Amino acid sequence: MAQAKKKAKAKPKKASSRARVKSAKPGRKSQAKKKAPGRKKAGAVRKRTASKQAGSAKKKASGSKRRRVAKPLRPTSNAAEMAEKQRDISVSEFFAKNRHLLGFDNPSKALLTTVKEGVDNALDACEEAGVVPDIQIEIHQKSDSRFRVVIEDNGPGIVRDQVPKIFGRLLYGSKFHRLRQSRGQQGIGISAAGMYGLLTTGKPVKIITRTGKGRQAHEFELVIDTKKNKPQVKRDLVVKWPKHHGTRVEIELEGNYRGGQHSVDNYIRQISLANPHAQITYVPPVAEEHGDKHVFPRVTRKLPAHTDEIQPHPYGIELGVLMQMFRDTGSRNLTSCLRNDFSRVSPRVASEICEKAKVSPKRRPADIRREEADAIYKAIKQTKIMSPPTDCIAPIGEDLILAALKAEVEADFYSAVTRRPTIYRGNPFLVEVGLAYGGEMPREESAALYRYANRVPLQYQQGACAITRAVSGTNWKSYMVQHPKGALPVGPLLIMVHIASVWVPFTSESKDAVAQYPEIIKEFRFALQECGRKMTNYLRKQKRVAEEAKKAAYIEKYIPQVAIGLQEILSLGDRETSKLTNKLTHVLERSRKS
Repeated sequence: MAQAKKKAKAKPKKASSRARVKSAKPGRKSQAKKKAPGRKKAGAVRKRTASKQAGSAKKKASGSKRRRVAKPLRPTSNAAEMAEKQRDISVSEFFAKNRHLLGFDNPSKALLTTVKEGVDNALDACEEAGVVPDIQIEIHQKSDSRFRVVIEDNGPGIVRDQVPKIFGRLLYGSKFHRLRQSRGQQGIGISAAGMYGLLTTGKPVKIITRTGKGRQAHEFELVIDTKKNKPQVKRDLVVKWPKHHGTRVEIELEGNYRGGQHSVDNYIRQISLANPHAQITYVPPVAEEHGDKHVFPRVTRKLPAHTDEIQPHPYGIELGVLMQMFRDTGSRNLTSCLRNDFSRVSPRVASEICEKAKVSPKRRPADIRREEADAIYKAIKQTKIMSPPTDCIAPIGEDLILAALKAEVEADFYSAVTRRPTIYRGNPFLVEVGLAYGGEMPREESAALYRYANRVPLQYQQGACAITRAVSGTNWKSYMVQHPKGALPVGPLLIMVHIASVWVPFTSESKDAVAQYPEIIKEFRFALQECGRKMTNYLRKQKRVAEEAKKAAYIEKYIPQVAIGLQEILSLGDRETSKLTNKLTHVLERSRKS
């Protein structure tokens, strides 16, 4: 009975579960209805948060709108307004803002560059006039950072009308368009030094010049108008000057006087080395051991060989330059243009060029089209033309290099080499190398390297120069000298390298380093190797002599012992033993001399 009751009670449970299963849909609806208030609450929360976010977004939007309104509008310009702002820039104005390109990037270099440009102009003027140079350099210190540089020469002087243009305009000179060796090239140097002095001190350049004994001396004070690249003469007077002819330039500037490798003193010492025909008197701002002034006497009174101006070589001409020459020439036909406006072009060569280019020799150069000029340009490259003449360059010479090295440093061995002229881009050039070894020079330091271009020392940018690359690229170990890889050789060595050319390819307007043309580097290496071979022969000979002396010292040490042994064997007397000793010594000396 109890089990029946339990089963009866269990059946309604099953029925209720089935009922729940059957009424699942109505149950879900009821549950949805029950959960609806919760959803409403969640929806209300979402609405409130959304409204808050919308309100904050509106505030941000309104704030950003307010900021945009408060921010001024970006100014714009149309083409006409932009065209009105365009104007020419003078070369003086450009270099006034970029004076580092000319070597005036720091006070110490500015002082050196000013001296360098003045001395270069003085030497060029004296040599062109056939006058043995006598140059005086003075540096007077006005304050801690202000100096007055004075450069005076005995050259031909300057015509009165040309003084303002030479010292008051950049890119004005007579050397840029001439293919002949000269120190200056661009017509920038001395006028740029005056401009730097004006910018740093506000003081004008002072010039005194006289062109002859019976003529008046003129004194100028002038400044440069950088916006127009024109001189402004502040003073023009006739004065009394004891020199019969010459020029004196005074520039006051901000600078820094210091010693070392890049000092004015080192520059003057090096320039006297490359110009042995010039006497240079140097007055430093501070008296030194040798007194108030230092005189570098001339080694010779013989001036460098006269250089002639040459026409450009066809191999060095580019297509655009060739077309411009055709437009500017005064020749009536193509043949005469090639013969008169270029060097080493004979009538036969001119006819061959015209034949290869398939252009009539009688064609007017001004009427030649670009296609015809291109054909002529290619024909020039295919035609064998003699190398340009070399009477436009003047080397220092092996004898004078040796004399200058001997006057500069005490060494055990000296050598000098002057290579034959060659060409790069149609421009003739030659390379010279001088070498001094031994003496009192330091043995554990790098070799001293003096770089020159057209007799002018190159003081800065040594690492970027073709000369340095050629020296460090030469295998000095084969010449019995220590040589770290990629650096200068180490030892008691002084190397002087000079390039002479109608147009030296400098890396910048400051003329501190020679561009790394493969043809130039190859010539440098050939000259260095030739000097190295001479030095090796000397060192091997010295080593052989030292070894022989060492052996002779050993033999000489044991000669008395040999004589005593012979005395005992042959029963010789003391007198005969002494003669035997002298005889053996004489034989030893005779063998050493042979």
